[in-house]
Amino acid sequence: QVQLVESGGGLVQAGGSLRLSCAASGRTFSSYAMGWFRQAPGKEREFVAVISGSGSSTYYADSVKGRFTISRDNAKNTVYLQMNNLKPEDTAVYYCAGSRAGLVGKVEWYDYWGQGTQVTVSS
Repeated sequence: QVQLVESGGGLVQAGGSLRLSCAASGRTFSSYAMGWFRQAPGKEREFVAVISGSGSSTYYADSVKGRFTISRDNAKNTVYLQMNNLKPEDTAVYYCAGSRAGLVGKVEWYDYWGQGTQVTVSS
């Protein structure tokens, strides 16, 4: 069983930056690919980024490519999402999730989810 806890959300002006963290419990953290998803009000949860268990491979949604960076520290059981040049359309609840299926972008391939952290970008 893996438990995930996100932090780092908040209110920021457009063009600003935030760094989200996701702390995981359990001894098998490095065996999971870790993803970030987001869900805006009235919309479906959408893929943002994913990183392999070793951290050597990453994949991003086109909407965040070049602005967001996913990374992980397996010694700390933590995955990060650095978000730069934020836009109002980035406003959503951000979730981290763990998958044993590798670099996948679909919600149904993820086994564990955090409770989410709110990110609000004002114009």
